[in-house]
Amino acid sequence: MNSGDIFRFDLLTILGPTACGKTRLAVEIANNLSGEIISADSRQVYRKLNIGTGKDLIEYQHPDGTIPHHLIDIIDPADDYSVFHFQNDFYNSYLDIKKKHKQPILCGGTGLYIEAILRHFNISPVKPNFELRKELDILSIGELQEKLKSIKSKHHNTSDFLHKKRLIRAIEIALSPVPEKSIPIKIETPLVIGIDYPRNEVRNRITLRLHERINEGLIEEVEDLICSGITHERLEYFGLEYRFVSRLIEGKLNMNNMIQKLNSAIHQFSKRQMTFFRHMEKQGIKIHWIPKGNQQQAFKLIENWTK
Repeated sequence: MNSGDIFRFDLLTILGPTACGKTRLAVEIANNLSGEIISADSRQVYRKLNIGTGKDLIEYQHPDGTIPHHLIDIIDPADDYSVFHFQNDFYNSYLDIKKKHKQPILCGGTGLYIEAILRHFNISPVKPNFELRKELDILSIGELQEKLKSIKSKHHNTSDFLHKKRLIRAIEIALSPVPEKSIPIKIETPLVIGIDYPRNEVRNRITLRLHERINEGLIEEVEDLICSGITHERLEYFGLEYRFVSRLIEGKLNMNNMIQKLNSAIHQFSKRQMTFFRHMEKQGIKIHWIPKGNQQQAFKLIENWTK
């Protein structure tokens, strides 16, 4: 099926909070529409970050054949990756998929990545300002948060208010002049599907998945990353699972405290994801929320978008 010939959306997007089954739904839809999936996950771009990021590549193995996927395992953990890089990589993947007359499906939970595509953010690379960084480094996280909020700019990288280096980088970007750049393609008619679970079910799914990841070797994965030369400071950058397990290995937390604190932090992160998605809706992005990612409802919605 050449889906681009029968549907009037130019991009299908599957989004939702962590542990809601986005990939599973995207794979079923991709199999049905002859589609390919572009990952919108800010951590799955990194090689060797597997268990902690939920990089379940086996999910792309559909009984009818492997579903092609993009922007997973594309850079090393020592390298930096930004929204600017994601935009460029997305456009390359999108155009490649369209040339094959396949349906591009953007799938993930990194709201900033998704919004950057759907709202055509004009993001350009900003060189490091080391003098500014020295000035900002003496400020507390709270002071940096207030400074970033007070800056009037077109930049949108305000999603991580807990990591000092990211806050400093966000301020650095917000204070820099942004030259105009041409966007290779603008998404004009997206269909955005959101997966919605009751809050208590999301909490249960998160807790269950965390214990599964620990049993699958999350701690050993972090130990291997450290042995390969990745510093504890760098691990803080890779998100909650790597941050808290790193502190366990350093002896700053015991096992019980690590699990409790990490579990609570993931719950809070999930709530922030939903807040971000609601913000996207206020900015004019229509999200069709599907209870529990029900496949029949999702396919019915897609059918209603036929030409």
